[in-house]
Order: sequence, then structure tokens, then C-alpha cells
Amino acid sequence: MAGTLAACGSSGGDQESGDSKTVTLVSHDSWAASKDVIAAFEKQSGYKVRVLEDGDAGQAVNKAILTKDNPQGDVFFGVDNTLLSRALDNGLFQPYEAKGSERIKAEYRVDQEQHRVTPVDTGDICVNYDKKYFADRDLRPPRSFDDLVKPAYKNLLVTENASASSPGLGFLLGTAARYGDDGWEGYWKKLKANGVKVVDGWEQAYNEEFSGSAGGKKAKGDRPLVVSYASSPPAEVVFADPRPDTAPTGVAEGTCFRQVEYAGLLSNAGNAEGGKALLDFLISKKFQEDMPLNMFVYPVTEGARVPAEFTAYGPQVKDPETMDPAKIADRRDQWVKSWTSLVLK
Repeated sequence: MAGTLAACGSSGGDQESGDSKTVTLVSHDSWAASKDVIAAFEKQSGYKVRVLEDGDAGQAVNKAILTKDNPQGDVFFGVDNTLLSRALDNGLFQPYEAKGSERIKAEYRVDQEQHRVTPVDTGDICVNYDKKYFADRDLRPPRSFDDLVKPAYKNLLVTENASASSPGLGFLLGTAARYGDDGWEGYWKKLKANGVKVVDGWEQAYNEEFSGSAGGKKAKGDRPLVVSYASSPPAEVVFADPRPDTAPTGVAEGTCFRQVEYAGLLSNAGNAEGGKALLDFLISKKFQEDMPLNMFVYPVTEGARVPAEFTAYGPQVKDPETMDPAKIADRRDQWVKSWTSLVLK
């Protein structure tokens, strides 16, 4: 997800995509995996892994669609449920049922007839808040979408552009799920009147504008509310040196939208066999258990353990907003168009 605080690509050296010994993964900027885990895959499979990070998830998906006839790599990781239909409708992936798919929890499975994508992780897009800001002012942090439009929180929230950013789109869909087709535009009019700030992507929102993150503090960010992830508070603890006893940020659990990320074998992949091996690996227990503390997302397979830091500093949201993928496919583009006219103009 575009929600990690540090992304580190793994490189297969100077070998180009299309080399039968190299498998190329195309992803968003927040791809991260432990070096020893990637090394284990390389030793086991005989392939070297090359990673191309290509911006925010929304930007990466759009570029992958534009280059689908001559793709940059073999596997794409990072298309989520908010953008999945766009990728499938544009023929981005070819069918492949990854080995071990039977271990994927039923609620995350999609496209079961064609198996064009494989679920890899899940998480919740939520408003995060700067605990110190609110404590210093003796102000209760917002808990819900309704709270965000109250005068007490005027000029405090920063979010991402829903037309280009995965968390920004997820936040928009969360409001559409919460207020319905007839109510979400009215909600956003109130949010705009209450001073919401919109920036291009998650990196800018979280690490520059948000006052509660380590990056935001360095950048002197002045917005104590940001659209990010329920797993962002554990990330703030894990990356801190020394680690604090409690997370400096919290989650407004009444603002969350459930996100699932998928990977797929790109149509016209130069190394389809290497791509299949990599997809198998992404749902292996080794990768699924390595993933949470690298990309700050939850595994989707049965039996994969969640690290203690997640439950201690950012428990999984119990009742996030959700939306049927068919409705997202049917309404997303019109919602984004209306949102752009309403909020950005």
C-alpha cells in the first residue's frame, strides 16, 4: 500500500526485463521486502528480482495500462479494490492461478473464474491524528466522518487527490459508502467549507503536511489530520529510534475504508514463467509474514502470523466501510469526475 514510511526496492542488478533469469516486478513507491526474504526466493527459484517503483498506486496502475502492449515488467503488484475493475477491463493481466491460492481467505478472493489477479494484502484507509496536537489543546480527536465537518476541526485535514491517489480514492469511496449516492456530494461541500486541503499523493500528505509523522515534523507540517492507514501508527513506532512506549498518532476508526491489494501476471510479460514463480512466492507464508513490518499491511492467507507491534499500536479496524466491487466499477469514474469538479475547482 502507499502507506509505508520507508520503501526499499530490491534490485537484480543491471539485467534488463525480458532476460529469462530476471523477473521484473512493477509496483507503487511503497513496495518493500526484507533482503533475506527476496534472497530466499532468488535461491529457490533461480530468478533474480528486479523492482520498478512507479509512483503512487493510482499513477502506477494508469502507466501500466498505457504500456500494457509493451510492459515494463512481468508482474504488477499494488492494484487495489478501488482500481481493480479499471485494470481488468483494460486487459492488464493474463490468467494464472497461483500455487497456494486455496490458503487465501475467502473474503479477499475475486475474479475466481479467470484468476487474473491474486490477493496479496489488506488494510484500512483511515484518518490519522496527531495525538500531541489534540492533547495540547484539550480537544478530542475526531472519531467519525461526521466529526470532520465540525467547526472544531476546521483547516486541520489533508487528503490526497482522489483522481490520482489510491488512499485519496479510498477515502472518497468511504464517504460514498457512508452517505450514499445522494449524500456524499453534500458531505464533501461541507468538508471543503471546513478547509480540507488536497495534495497529489500520500507521500506529500503524510510526510510533508501531517504534523504527527516523523517526516511531517521535519518538514514542519501543520495539518494534524491526514488520510493514511490504520497501520500507520505502528509504523511510527517501528521506525523510531528510540522506540516510544506508545504511538504518537492515532486512528479515527469511524473514517475507515477496507482496501485489498492484488498482484497479477502482466499481459505480454517477457518472462511469464518467472512471473508465475513470483506470484506463488507473494502468497507464501514466508513473504506473507515478512510483509506486515515492511509495507504495514495485513496478510491475506490463513495461518500467516501478524506481528505483535500491529496489535499493540494499531489494532485492526472492526467495522470499516466497504463497497461491492461491482458498484465501484460502475460508479467510480463518475464519482471521481464529480469530486474533481466539486473539490478542486
